[in-house]
Amino acid sequence: MIALHARRSAAAAAAWRAACPQRPLLLALTGTDLYRDIHDDAGAQRSLALADRLVVLNELGARQLPPALRDKCDVVLQSCSARRTLPRTKRHLRALMVGHLRDEKDPQTYFAAARLLAGRRDILLDHVGSALDPALGAQAQALAAELPTYRWLGGLPHAAARARIQRAHVLVHPSRMEGGAHVVTESMRSGTPVLASRIDGNLGLLGADYPGLFEPGDAAGLAALLERARDDAAMLPALQARLALRAPLASPQAEAAKLQGIVARLLGGGRGT
Repeated sequence: MIALHARRSAAAAAAWRAACPQRPLLLALTGTDLYRDIHDDAGAQRSLALADRLVVLNELGARQLPPALRDKCDVVLQSCSARRTLPRTKRHLRALMVGHLRDEKDPQTYFAAARLLAGRRDILLDHVGSALDPALGAQAQALAAELPTYRWLGGLPHAAARARIQRAHVLVHPSRMEGGAHVVTESMRSGTPVLASRIDGNLGLLGADYPGLFEPGDAAGLAALLERARDDAAMLPALQARLALRAPLASPQAEAAKLQGIVARLLGGGRGT
């Protein structure tokens, strides 16, 4: 059995183990698993104990696990296809956040940075994402009416969002909680530099020493990075070069090889291999 999400799959994992005690169970952990549920939810904790192998989606994810379980953990970065970088204007800097409006994604830090940069008409902030939290949606709508430099585009089809990533000068990812954000991978694989919050879920994709980071919730720090990205001609190419070194780790071939290797070991040796 391959299960996704320790808490939501808890009942299914328990039923599998009861029905097939000698058959292997592989459990992939999400961000809400790693950074919330496994610390206080009994069902999620039981799923960890029942699983023969665990998969985390960023290179730092395993350090959230109890030490006794880390040896049965593998890292598999989510993959996506490579895309060419599309032409970008030099008249302004276009930043892009791609994330639904909910607390974990911390759109309010992006909103606050937009206000701090209101006087910079050469720095434009676009935002793609549906209003899963209606109150945050109302804030985004009000901000778009207030500031000509901020646009809330709402939810877009995946292909349209991916094309906007290809055209943006920089992707902004301010999340408070991430297991391994696919949008960061898509940006890496599109040659688009990333500015991200300093959390394990981002560091585990971008690299622990990645320079384009700001502290979670630090709107002033994000605004300063965006100003530097506009004013310092060397900054974005340097970030782009760093991400080009990481991008092959998120190729479909790399992801498939890791998953196939894990499954083959489990099927070849039974439980606990």
